[in-house]
Amino acid sequence: MAMWDRIKEQAKGLQQQSQGAGGAAGGRQPGAGAGGGSKEKLVGLLKSQLGSIKTELKSGAYRDASMAMCALVAAADGSVDPAERQHVESLILRNDVLQNFPPEQLRQRFNKHVDHLMSNFPQGKADAMQEIAKAAKKPVEAKAVVQTGFVIAGADGYIAPAEAQVLREACTALGVSPQEFGL
Repeated sequence: MAMWDRIKEQAKGLQQQSQGAGGAAGGRQPGAGAGGGSKEKLVGLLKSQLGSIKTELKSGAYRDASMAMCALVAAADGSVDPAERQHVESLILRNDVLQNFPPEQLRQRFNKHVDHLMSNFPQGKADAMQEIAKAAKKPVEAKAVVQTGFVIAGADGYIAPAEAQVLREACTALGVSPQEFGL
């Protein structure tokens, strides 16, 4: 639980920074309504942060790294059943920031990574990490890839230990401190 509290505090700080810098996040924070759990609020804050930098997240590197990240989060426990695949795909297609890209491009890249992870997990993971690392050139995109992973991992209100582990590994591949995200 302490990890969530650290992430939540950092997310609030980043949100205040982006608003102070003229960020367009406004008051829109999905999942942050009354009665929502702290994990829902955190996911809402991360979505809001991503939304505030949406115009900076239009590169192919961000798109491809995010889809690799989403696939890794979905497959973190070693399997992705059809319902889970469909659920994550739905989350991707409804994500405000990812709407910068054509849905078919997102679907194709996500499913390619999931298929590879399911047929040969070690090689699929290595390939996904290689794709994720390409976003390291731009710090804003690198952090956004990790945030996108958190949003997908936390969509069910819980980040499993295996999901936290792939998020830590992605931080390393991106040159981002895992401690920055409370990992």
